[in-house]
Amino acid sequence: MKRRVLAKALMFGMMWTPALAADPLPPLQETPVLADKVKSGALPPVAKRIPEQPWIIKRFAGGEGPGKQGGQLNMLVAGVRDSRLMTVYSYTRLIVYDDKFELHPDILESYEVKEGREFTLKLRAGHKWSDGHPFTTDDFRFFWEDVANNPDLSPSGPSVELMVDGKPPKVEIIDKLTIKYTWEKPNPYFIESQARAAPLFLYRPAHYLKTLHGKYTPEEEILKLHKGSRWVNIYRRMDVMYGNSNIDMPTLNPWVLATPFPAQRYVFTRNPYYHRIDEKGQQLPYIDDVIMTVAATNLIPAKAGLGEADLQPRYLNMRDYTFLQKSAKTSGVNVRLWESGSGSQIALYPNLTATDEEWRKLMRDVRFRRALSVAIDRDELNQVVYLGLAKPSNNTIMERSELFKPEYATKWAKFDPKLAGKLLDEVGLAKRGPDGIRLLPSGKPATIVIEHASEETEDADALQLIGEFWKKVGIKMLTKPQTRENFRLRAFSGEAIMTAFAGNVTAVPTVNTSPKEFAPTMQGGLQWSRWGMFIESKGTKGDKCDLESACKLLDYVKEWETSSDVAGRRKAWDKILEANADEVFSIGTVNGIRQPIVVGPKVRNVPKEGYSAWDPGGYIGLYQPDTFWIAQ
Repeated sequence: MKRRVLAKALMFGMMWTPALAADPLPPLQETPVLADKVKSGALPPVAKRIPEQPWIIKRFAGGEGPGKQGGQLNMLVAGVRDSRLMTVYSYTRLIVYDDKFELHPDILESYEVKEGREFTLKLRAGHKWSDGHPFTTDDFRFFWEDVANNPDLSPSGPSVELMVDGKPPKVEIIDKLTIKYTWEKPNPYFIESQARAAPLFLYRPAHYLKTLHGKYTPEEEILKLHKGSRWVNIYRRMDVMYGNSNIDMPTLNPWVLATPFPAQRYVFTRNPYYHRIDEKGQQLPYIDDVIMTVAATNLIPAKAGLGEADLQPRYLNMRDYTFLQKSAKTSGVNVRLWESGSGSQIALYPNLTATDEEWRKLMRDVRFRRALSVAIDRDELNQVVYLGLAKPSNNTIMERSELFKPEYATKWAKFDPKLAGKLLDEVGLAKRGPDGIRLLPSGKPATIVIEHASEETEDADALQLIGEFWKKVGIKMLTKPQTRENFRLRAFSGEAIMTAFAGNVTAVPTVNTSPKEFAPTMQGGLQWSRWGMFIESKGTKGDKCDLESACKLLDYVKEWETSSDVAGRRKAWDKILEANADEVFSIGTVNGIRQPIVVGPKVRNVPKEGYSAWDPGGYIGLYQPDTFWIAQ
């Protein structure tokens, strides 16, 4: 019911503010680690550092708050570029999802939506960047005028989320704290784009980036201080809101990068100007420093189990669970199992835009796709590969979603080898070779080469078992591992006839979540890359969709985009999900698998049960890591 109220608010207009934001502030407590800097005058006192109306956190997802300030948190990451994970984990956004998948202002004090096309954003008075400089609508103006609409920095113009029917919004700076975005028609992507794990940042630290921008600083001065041939190249290298690899760039995140990039060990120190406090008057984050140490991916489970990580939410799998539990007896860590958010743990993507004409024709025949799906015994797959802890399912949304219907998970997904054989006969694959493998119309064996870029043992085991199921109905499978780069190139070019990859990222959508992932709108859609490429490039690359059942999905997405009420959007979502289940555009296996999370013995307020996904929430972001604390 609450989500319906939220959806109506987005459509018809309502002011949203954090719960009890207008309450009087509690007596503020100075952060112990910053006390000496305050005493010396290097930092202003906490009352001068936080906004006039900070976000007062009163509910703690782990149930162990309010906490205590101080301490250090160690985490393990798999690459030097993973400094960006701090942006993901911190989950500090203009607007955020909470752990119930409801939206709230975060950096914003409030926002108002009228008719789905007019958005008024209100900033918090007194909010500051991590270097103490005021955060105001000047930072939004700079992004809009000097980044999004600068032909050198953004040759394609503003991001697609900011365009409606090819037209950008009217952007009005009302005052230092208020900005309005208005379109002629509703923009259903605008609010959602702010709450993503990798959001569409509408602002930049203008006071810093102007020193790197040719409009404000002569190029010769920029080139004196930074290596590069043009100011544009230097600017792009240094403007890393998401990448989080520039120690000089101010941030609004709870922790600030203090280690020059690249490194094998990243130190993040607390942001003294962070905008959240608890009801005791303590400024968040509770933890002073976060350390991210780079380690080989295959060594992370062992290191985490031995206690070298205080919190490890990634690079662990169910195959590590037994070892982690045994190690916990000596290291003292706690191993928790959260639900992994993905439409399918591993999915198969028939390439409907494959260059091989014979295979393309087969892949486009719904009977062939259905046959491959019903030939898989998902119950056995679950027991053998996933220890019986997953749920057999199509590659679709999960039960947590308000849009979920059981038939989305089960249609053409029940094990029925007889039906599979009947369907394969119908599509013209009745003849078999001496080895029992069916023959294509050309006389060649029906051997499907599945290309993948996974290094996970579980994925390899799953594909091997699926291959055994298919062989029983006369289809031979070969797997072909690729580097991630080659995998993408072959999928996008159409050379790969089928690929294996993770399932839908949009696993727990609401009525107002974009359904684009379920239609041929993006090059990244492995079952229809070239159709998606055509849409993304506005017709300059790829191929126009020419399969009626898939093209209908584009019409349904348009229905969703132009619907003027919640009922219309829900109806469009229903059509999209029903079509995906019936047409089997991708072949799912299981979902709801458990994701091990290692929590150190002194770490508090990490939920015992949770939902781990890229979007929404940035893995642990839904649970506000700035509220995690260390028991001294």
